[in-house]
Amino acid sequence: MCGIVGLFLKKDEMRPQLGDLLTDMLITMTDRGPDSAGIAIYGDEAEGSVKITVQSDTPAEAFADLDAAVCAAIDAPVEIKVVDTHAVLTLPEAKEAEAIAFLEEKGLRIMGSGASMEIYKEVGLPKDVAARFGLRAMGGSHGIGHTRMATESAVTTMGAHPFSTADDQCLVHNGSLSNHNQMRRKLAKKGVFTRSENDTEVGAAYISSRIAEGASLGEALEGTLEDLDGFFTFVTGTKNGFGVVRDPIACKPAVMAETEDYVAFASEYRAFADLPGIETARVWEPEPATVYFWER
Repeated sequence: MCGIVGLFLKKDEMRPQLGDLLTDMLITMTDRGPDSAGIAIYGDEAEGSVKITVQSDTPAEAFADLDAAVCAAIDAPVEIKVVDTHAVLTLPEAKEAEAIAFLEEKGLRIMGSGASMEIYKEVGLPKDVAARFGLRAMGGSHGIGHTRMATESAVTTMGAHPFSTADDQCLVHNGSLSNHNQMRRKLAKKGVFTRSENDTEVGAAYISSRIAEGASLGEALEGTLEDLDGFFTFVTGTKNGFGVVRDPIACKPAVMAETEDYVAFASEYRAFADLPGIETARVWEPEPATVYFWER
């Protein structure tokens, strides 16, 4: 059992409120996932640049002069923002692959990368994870979050959601995939690799591979209904929006709400309690085997 939340803002004037609203939604889902928590925020985009989010269990040592080291390794300017156990490195888009290879050689864990996406996740109660990263102060156009109760893999930072397997793409998941090992092998043959043993990362990699092959977000999500076995509710984020799909049986709870200002998703309605205008929102349960997505 896990908790999922998502919020897509339709109006730019609400962007400063994104982190605050998502934090309340995330904390409300604590009893569905007290082991770890994470959030993906889609914020400001710097043209021609990419943001790489990394994690370390020893940040004071690992992040000391890291920007200078990466700068020397890739021969390009690098900016760093340290946030507790995470750091966000901003550098020229053309140098992304080179920078990631260098960071992995140094033993840093890659949380995700993209023009606008930053991912923060750690072991601990959602309220503590949110506080240590200062999530309330973060702004942006949309974001998705997850509270985890571990079932099929260890309680670690790398086992926490969201999972990212391509630039500006990430996935959170409530459920369990039964064919993830088989799919992991299929993806590896296509040159698509995962960094953890978590089944959700396989789902993320599947969606990313379909999009890389030319599928739209909607088509990629529809593909999960044919190619992934198990019980699942997926919420996936992209640079332009987010999408939702539930398996044909839909035994994992889900609810959505929409107003003129936003679209919200949660595992339970109580996560919407503090959203502005929720009393007049259109509220519904997503249908089984049906894809929903909103994009700018």
